[in-house]
Amino acid sequence: MDTQTIVFFGIIGSGKGTQIERLMKYFQQMDSYKEPVYAGTGEEFRKLVKSEGFLAERVRETMVKGELQPDFLTTSLFTNVLTNNLNDDKHLITDGFPRTVHQSESFDSMMKFFKRENIKIIHIDISEDEVVKRNTLRGRVDDTPEGIERRIQEYKDNVVPSMEYFRNKEGYQIFKINGEQAMDRVFEDIINVLEL
Repeated sequence: MDTQTIVFFGIIGSGKGTQIERLMKYFQQMDSYKEPVYAGTGEEFRKLVKSEGFLAERVRETMVKGELQPDFLTTSLFTNVLTNNLNDDKHLITDGFPRTVHQSESFDSMMKFFKRENIKIIHIDISEDEVVKRNTLRGRVDDTPEGIERRIQEYKDNVVPSMEYFRNKEGYQIFKINGEQAMDRVFEDIINVLEL
């Protein structure tokens, strides 16, 4: 199997975390020699919030407001994961980056540096009503009605344009997956579009 580079996009509650976990396991079973690298900025930010101190407090404040973290910090965390873990023999699965057009430009530059080609973008799509329903049930600190509404707006204003940056860009393909299907069906669709 060729080394894969897969970028996940999906609004909060789209189920992308579950699908990424399944894909990681799939790679480990099918291609144990090419260990997948998971670069998830959400996870990195949650680790930061659990630590004490000035930075943790700033990150927590931004999360509670339902706002995106600043580009410099998100890019720095993402870069750190890649520089510490990535090589030619590893699949790369990213989650939560890029989330702004500026980050998309940085991401493209990183992919050129690491000589990554044929990058596949998986967009797990769900409706706004489904977003509200799913996130009300999750009960995270930032899952207040106001927080959810702000994150929907942030997603439309920043994340969607960051994904659209790659549309018709050489070396990238975008695949839209219906995230409101049964989880197994969503995963089946992902495997099919990735041609794994």
